[in-house]
Amino acid sequence: MSDTLNHAPNGAPEGARADVIHDIGYRHYEGPRLGPGYATRSLYTSSLRGAFGLGRSGKSKILPMAMCVIMALPAVIMVAVSVYLKSGKLPIEYTYYLTIMQFVIAVFTAAQAPVLFSRDLRFMTVPLYFSRPLRSSDYVRAKFAAMASAVFILTMLPMLIMWIGSLLGSMAFTYNLEHFSYGVLAAAFYALVYAGIGSLLASLTPRRGFGVAAIIATFMVSQGLAQAIFGVMRFKGHVTSGHWVAMLNPGMLIDSTVQWIFNVPNDRPNIGVPSTLGGVVFLVWIGVLVVGTFALLVRRYRKI
Repeated sequence: MSDTLNHAPNGAPEGARADVIHDIGYRHYEGPRLGPGYATRSLYTSSLRGAFGLGRSGKSKILPMAMCVIMALPAVIMVAVSVYLKSGKLPIEYTYYLTIMQFVIAVFTAAQAPVLFSRDLRFMTVPLYFSRPLRSSDYVRAKFAAMASAVFILTMLPMLIMWIGSLLGSMAFTYNLEHFSYGVLAAAFYALVYAGIGSLLASLTPRRGFGVAAIIATFMVSQGLAQAIFGVMRFKGHVTSGHWVAMLNPGMLIDSTVQWIFNVPNDRPNIGVPSTLGGVVFLVWIGVLVVGTFALLVRRYRKI
């Protein structure tokens, strides 16, 4: 055709500019460089909020908030009845309450640890974090601390309700303050151990469903196995030796260790330490679980 346009070698019509620079107003950042410490704190804050569904859709809030209600409701009822009847003492020890509710702690951990870890793997946002002044160890430290803080808040909620209830019911102040402190230590142990195990398992898969199943299965199977073995050993008359099975289940391990540390009277045959050496071993084993899971998490994310 005679009216065909002539083109320049670069493919553009003759007479047209090959490139154009548009000034859309971007300017260089001249503010302070806050560094990896600020990034780590920000990641911790956003992760802790995410563990309770804050800042996310309403659907994301249902499960964590339901777990908080289930965790606290029996404590509210127990305190209300004790105050109304003027019994002068709570019917359940602070530490034993956490043992009874360890299934709720396990479900919360299983549901929320994948939210903090598996989602980033699934949507491949981890490399984006590492493109900033944030090391893999900083990422793990922020996420681990957020998960541990979330579990600690969950476990401390009924402890506070029980202690405040003891004050309202004019119960023995010194006794309840002392045993409340036992509950605080138990809550800290639950937070560190459960967060460590749950976070490590969640970091192994980008699929949230697989992470939830793996975590809940680990906690439930370990509890069932430990109780079954102890039952057999008790039937054979080896109750003291049977206490070693507590090392298989985090809940029994923590309860037995706290009971031993503070010499709290205990009439439950499956809770206890085999000896003074056994108590030391239990305490060391808690440290190994916490440090070991954190170290494995750091190693896992160094490969990403």
